[in-house]
Amino acid sequence: MRAVWLLVAALVSFVASPALAWGAYGHRTVAAIAMKNVTPHTRAEIRRILHAEPQLVTPDCPVKTLEDASVWPDCVRQDGARWAYTFPWHYQNISVCRPFDIKAKCAYGNCVSAQVERNARLLADRRLPAEQRLEALMFLTHFVGDLHQPLHVGENDDLGGNRIKADYGIAPGLNLHWIWDGPEAERAISSANPPLVRRYSAAEKARFATGSVEDWARESWQVSRDFLYPAAFGTLPCAGDEADHVVWSNEAIEQAIPVVDERIERAGLRLAKMLDEALG
Repeated sequence: MRAVWLLVAALVSFVASPALAWGAYGHRTVAAIAMKNVTPHTRAEIRRILHAEPQLVTPDCPVKTLEDASVWPDCVRQDGARWAYTFPWHYQNISVCRPFDIKAKCAYGNCVSAQVERNARLLADRRLPAEQRLEALMFLTHFVGDLHQPLHVGENDDLGGNRIKADYGIAPGLNLHWIWDGPEAERAISSANPPLVRRYSAAEKARFATGSVEDWARESWQVSRDFLYPAAFGTLPCAGDEADHVVWSNEAIEQAIPVVDERIERAGLRLAKMLDEALG
């Protein structure tokens, strides 16, 4: 029993780390899928743009690969004096208890859906200095991942589940958002068969790499509304009856695995398509 509780304590300590804030594993997986599925020309362009990394002057957040780029926007948040203006770009918080509205919670373009579209345009603009295009590459890579994390889009006045204390199975002390960013994503990605990071067939790309940015946001919102909140609360809590503590049960953990895997796959292949369009 002591060994079990030591394991639980280690799990809680690991998943609660800000470095996992989709956590780093999820974002890096999205980037790795994209890099495997872009054209050779796009891959070469990405590596060329990454050479502008010294001009960023962010030595605490080095970027050598697209996987590094995928976590850079979270890393630089530790320097609030310089990057605080980017904080609202990571999410949108559209209520699951009202009709979907892509314009909600996005004043002056300060939301994840608007920033995906903005940074795709900046990346494609060859008139811009190399370091600005590199920033756009990193933000685009990260925000496509964020847009596919359901609790970065759908929420119920609880900051995307951040206000909901939650246990992950028998592991206590987390919140609902952290569970989906960290341990749930890690469980799903690590157990995927076939592995998520691979070359996908033309048929798979045709299935997953579809839709507009608005469509992608709506999908995440629907996952929150139709699966995630009911799985956490037993119902969609739209009558003011949302508890402030839930248990993300072992059954919910298992049911969420294919949902998470599909969100990651869609994000990676859609990112690959956007990169090909911007850099092709």
